[in-house]
Amino acid sequence: QVQLVESGGGSVQAGGSLRLSCAASEILFKTACMGWFRQAPGKAREDLASLHINSNTRYADFVKGRFNISRDSAKNILYLQMNSLEPEDTAMYYCAADRRSNCWYREVTQYQYSGQGTQITVNS
Repeated sequence: QVQLVESGGGSVQAGGSLRLSCAASEILFKTACMGWFRQAPGKAREDLASLHINSNTRYADFVKGRFNISRDSAKNILYLQMNSLEPEDTAMYYCAADRRSNCWYREVTQYQYSGQGTQITVNS
């Protein structure tokens, strides 16, 4: 069964940090590209970061140096560590996965599977 469940959202002051977690089905964790995207009200979805099964990572320019994607293979959990958060980072954050062979060449927003999302609010 394909399952992605995000947690770790909440409210934080500007400059603060949060770590999001995504509990994933084992089959996704072992065979898929995985990543994070977000969507703010009235705005388009934005890719944030992706992680290939070979451990390569990719980040959107606007989060480089602030966000870090990682995984715990023993627990089947994907993480997104977010530092130096800004009010502009306020959005719903989603975990996503894709099992297609060309997943690395796809935008995270176009991945096959995504979770229900977790809200992050950054207060100024």
